[in-house]
Amino acid sequence: MGKKGTGKDVSKKKVKSDKLTASKKAAAGSANQARLVITHSTYIPGLIKLLEKLAKCPEIQTITPAVIAPVKSNSPRLRLKVSVPIRGGHKLIARKSKLAQEVFVITHWSKADLERAIAQILS
Repeated sequence: MGKKGTGKDVSKKKVKSDKLTASKKAAAGSANQARLVITHSTYIPGLIKLLEKLAKCPEIQTITPAVIAPVKSNSPRLRLKVSVPIRGGHKLIARKSKLAQEVFVITHWSKADLERAIAQILS
């Protein structure tokens, strides 16, 4: 009679293992793609699509959009500028309209290599 609860537990475990298997398959399929960290609910319009394209470069490990802030000057189209080097990569500044957003990229690329990749994606 104590086995009634066991059937329910087994089905729950099976569902959990199916979810784990699906996530492992997704991770294995994107082994050559960088991790794009989605941390905020607000992004500059069009930035995530651009970063997804940049994440396909095998030399990039992680891309993290960060602080978004209003600025005085207007940028009519989306721009992505390599700003300063950080430990393990570079800080980028994304600009569009009257908004600016920091983006951190972890990569072994030099500033020039990263600028070339960004220019290729923006063109």
